[in-house]
Amino acid sequence: MSEPRAVPFWSPEEVEASLAGTIAHLAAGGIIAYPTETVYGFGGTADQAGVDALVRLKGRAPGKPFLLLISGSDMIKHLGLRLTQPASALAARHWPGPLTLVLPGGEHRVPDRLRGPEGGVAVRWTPHRGLTRLIAAIGEPITSTSANRPGVPPAASAVEIVKEWSDAMARGALRVLDGGHLQSSLASTVVDCTGRHPRVIRPGAIAAATLRESVPDLIGDA
Repeated sequence: MSEPRAVPFWSPEEVEASLAGTIAHLAAGGIIAYPTETVYGFGGTADQAGVDALVRLKGRAPGKPFLLLISGSDMIKHLGLRLTQPASALAARHWPGPLTLVLPGGEHRVPDRLRGPEGGVAVRWTPHRGLTRLIAAIGEPITSTSANRPGVPPAASAVEIVKEWSDAMARGALRVLDGGHLQSSLASTVVDCTGRHPRVIRPGAIAAATLRESVPDLIGDA
């Protein structure tokens, strides 16, 4: 039996060549590993079956949700999520980019497992060109969590994922998209926009001082 291999996902030509197989893999309930603007992530379809498959692969603790990656603002409306005034201001300035917004809404359209303790759904418009192309081709958001086991730093290369998750690849549960080695980067800043005032709930790549240029009443620091 041949060793599991990652799928080239670097050049525009490689991205295009990968689309059909990746979309079929996701449609069959599989999980993909992919490069983002920060670290490699794991994800699948944003329905209950896809979320359950991601929970099984990742071994995610109950109560800890995943976020959603989108390729355009139209997907916000499609999910029934609401861009509050602060969220709209932040999105206009920082999307696409390493900013995750926790938004209200999405009742009956977004699985409960994707909701955080405050009841919102975390969403990011990724600027990674290959991943944006994939999400646009799917026509739906994909889930996202860092590609690592609990207690292990997130993967910065497909090589690390293939080495650590070869068993999942061999049984067809995981398809790895190789976008090369990513430069060290902070995770996205996460801002909860479900309450009266926007609030930083995870510091990250965009500092609170920069965010306050768009939303002066932001709570928390980053």
